[in-house]
Amino acid sequence: MRLALLLLSAAAALVGCSVFPVSEASQTHSDSSSPAAPTTTTTTSLTLPPRPREIPLDKVNPCAILTKNQRAALSLDTTPSPYTDTELKAKACTIRGTYSGQVARLALVTDEGAELWISDEAQNKAKVIAIVGFPALEVRTPGLDTLCNVEVDVAQGEFLDVMFRDGGGAAPIPQDDLCLGAQRVAEAAMTSLSGGH
Repeated sequence: MRLALLLLSAAAALVGCSVFPVSEASQTHSDSSSPAAPTTTTTTSLTLPPRPREIPLDKVNPCAILTKNQRAALSLDTTPSPYTDTELKAKACTIRGTYSGQVARLALVTDEGAELWISDEAQNKAKVIAIVGFPALEVRTPGLDTLCNVEVDVAQGEFLDVMFRDGGGAAPIPQDDLCLGAQRVAEAAMTSLSGGH
């Protein structure tokens, strides 16, 4: 049921991208939906390798993870905007690139593990990757090619959800580039969370 809600919210987020203006307040609403658990059943069962250590997220402020320098390097230049993602039940933060047309969302999920994305109910295209030594998943939702998610397994029953999407700039951003962007944001976030900024 939760995966179905996440899929519906992903579609709503895409519709919202073209409906809401680009003000900070409306960004919060248009990005608060989670494009999440995807749509093409994975044919092989995936497993996440062990994490090197645990980084609990319960006391972390999602808008304080990326430093000003990190945001500048990622071409994300607006003020981070905090909100609560109701589908993921997570503290979240949205940051937009004014000139790049890109939007990053970081959500701190503390009540479910990253295995959610490779469970039997998850219908998606997922592949196992590593982010700063931590096991992670690159997740693509079939039919939603204007975004890409990276899910980093940071602790037992907790994961960092990074969504990177096309904010509706002049030229569409290919999904491969969006997935690379999501990985770059996840790497910067995990460098910060690991104490290595």
